[in-house]
Amino acid sequence: MRKANHQGFTLIELMIVVAIVGIITAIAYPSYQGVIKGSNRSTAQADLMAFAASMERHKAANFTYEGAAAGGGNTGKPAIFQTHSPSSEPAANKRYDLTIDTVSANGVSYRIKAQPVSGTEQSGDGNLFVFSDGRKAWDKDSSGSLSSSEYCWGC
Repeated sequence: MRKANHQGFTLIELMIVVAIVGIITAIAYPSYQGVIKGSNRSTAQADLMAFAASMERHKAANFTYEGAAAGGGNTGKPAIFQTHSPSSEPAANKRYDLTIDTVSANGVSYRIKAQPVSGTEQSGDGNLFVFSDGRKAWDKDSSGSLSSSEYCWGC
């Protein structure tokens, strides 16, 4: 008697494959999201450094940081740099809003900020700051105040 040669997969084999793919996806997807969030944060950090260079060019031309914001103001959206990050992409793709957060009363120091745009994957990631003296900070917990451990982008 001859055995029939059947080709294909059984339902059990297919269910095992689906279960394995599901487990791998459940593990890999959060890691992937973390990589994307970190990449967007790195882009915002690079844009903040370019923004800081624009602030320095503004000071070299005007002998003050005052007037670098839109409409000649001291704070708010910058007139001397893109108002969003990634600055190389259209504003519709923005993940951070870039602003001049503070300028000192005598115009000799500043703090610029990258704030995550709500409704994007960066929501809740915390604000990034650059100070005129070169310090960098990341308000990881979005508390609004910076602790001593937050004066670091890579910590």
